Amino acid sequence: MKSFGAFLAMLFLSSGSLWAQGETPIDTGNTAWMITATVLVLMMTLPGLALFYGGLVRSKNVLSVLMHCYAIAALASIMWVVFLYSFAFDEDSGLLGGGWLGGLSNAFLNGVEGNNSNGVPNTVFVMFQMTFAIITPGLIVGAFVERMKFVAVMVFTALWLTLVYAPAVFWVWADGGIMLGWGAIDLAGGIVVHATAGVSALVLAKMIGPRQGFPKQLQPPHSPGLVMIGASLLWVGWFGFNAGSQGGASGAAGMTMLVTHISAATAALVWCLVERIQTGKTGVVGIATGMVAGLATITPASGHVGPMGALLIGLSAGVICYFMCGIVRHKLNIDDSLDVFAVHGVGGILGTIMVAFLGAEGVLGGLGLSENPETGETYSSIEQLIVQLKSVGITVVWSAVATIIIVTLIKKTVGLRVSEEVEAEGLDSAEHGETAYNFDA
Repeated sequence: MKSFGAFLAMLFLSSGSLWAQGETPIDTGNTAWMITATVLVLMMTLPGLALFYGGLVRSKNVLSVLMHCYAIAALASIMWVVFLYSFAFDEDSGLLGGGWLGGLSNAFLNGVEGNNSNGVPNTVFVMFQMTFAIITPGLIVGAFVERMKFVAVMVFTALWLTLVYAPAVFWVWADGGIMLGWGAIDLAGGIVVHATAGVSALVLAKMIGPRQGFPKQLQPPHSPGLVMIGASLLWVGWFGFNAGSQGGASGAAGMTMLVTHISAATAALVWCLVERIQTGKTGVVGIATGMVAGLATITPASGHVGPMGALLIGLSAGVICYFMCGIVRHKLNIDDSLDVFAVHGVGGILGTIMVAFLGAEGVLGGLGLSENPETGETYSSIEQLIVQLKSVGITVVWSAVATIIIVTLIKKTVGLRVSEEVEAEGLDSAEHGETAYNFDA
């Protein structure tokens, strides 16, 4: 009887956790896909983005780019566990109220247990979203390569994730988020990832100033081969990025994967065509960059358009993002070194706007527009466009303002930019004491 009583006591004490896990039984198919998608998204940064960016810089700076991506991944992971996840998704105890920021009740992943409504363990959801928090500040690296202090990179990342990324996630993806309440459509990060990173990259590139010799005396990418390898990993990993954002293995995930691939392929070919007309050549860096533009542009719309919509989005990305690269570099005279704003920022914003039309039922949509969670009604294209513009406009303005504040603070404390001597020597040896290529060994 004593043993039986002890068993009942143990069962009673642990029943809350057992019942929480039993509310929604685990779905092994959905869980297997979400674990796979999580690995794919992490692969996008490590090694995809690292190699893509690393090949685009000069050989004396390639290790600094790899180091930035690697260190950002580690820093973002720890911050996500400690408080960023709670800021981004804790709708029960919002700090600012009104749907603007999550609370701290899930700090250190407190209370994260059981399965979500798709039968996927919440720990998997935490990890999946963590990979997004890793790659988003990683994208900004392309704006300041070859001239930013390593300590400044780390401070910027920590502050930017706290002030820009986590709030944007809450606005668009959390149940209590204000933009989700408006009915904003952004499946995998046109607003949350690409608009925030792209705009912040443009502001940071302007504030840090151009590289020595910009724009006429800069050397070409030191390794187009690395660029192609990194871009290929990004292409494959993006299926986890977009299709994984459907939350499980479903027909919607299948359609999302299909339209993601169509847009990437279309934009790559269109970029090649435009480049051929403009320069008379078709380059490896060009086709890879065009593919990335297609992926960034389809991202917010990938859950709401069909194959025809994906073709139009890819076509638009290949043309518009191509010419935006020249506008930023030559018209605005901003050394956004690896075209973060022109490709990711413009692409993400473009896709966010286009989904209002191409995602409408009866137009070129695949799954139809989402219902407004407040009224249950489906928006018309014009109504949806207003929601999309309002959402992306607020995000763009806040990303720019917050970035100005962060960069100003860094300039006054740890310093933002390396010295001219260090820049001439290269960040690899000066900042990290290593070199990527030692041909004498």
